[in-house]
Amino acid sequence: MEINNNRIQIISIPKIEERRGNLSVIEHDTVPFDIKRVYYLYDVPSGAERGGHAHKKLQQFLVALSGSFDVVLNDGRESKNITLNKPFEGLLIKPGIWRELQNFSSGSVCLVVASEVYIEDDYIRDFEEFMSYTTHKQKN
Repeated sequence: MEINNNRIQIISIPKIEERRGNLSVIEHDTVPFDIKRVYYLYDVPSGAERGGHAHKKLQQFLVALSGSFDVVLNDGRESKNITLNKPFEGLLIKPGIWRELQNFSSGSVCLVVASEVYIEDDYIRDFEEFMSYTTHKQKN
């Protein structure tokens, strides 16, 4: 799975640098969707994993605001591991990609910007179901 294959992409977040500290802003066209939900993961215990699902329609943009974590992605054919550790870069994940978040460093914070509000029916939470879903989509 290639980065920037239109289904996953590292996007730079504008950064304003000055001696008092840096400022990054997500607005206008930073992400290619209207933002409908924002949440963040923090205090993730050592060895714990988050994610473990795919979405049918929702797009997400993940940013490591503090610390680092790995995002393991699978498109039904291949897998890719991306480490996020810069607060001025984010990972865009389009629909139909399985994602698992792991290896959270101490004090890490994962910001998630989403294209939709929470809708349980949009989630695929079983990997075998995800594989069946992607196989069906590839045939159509």
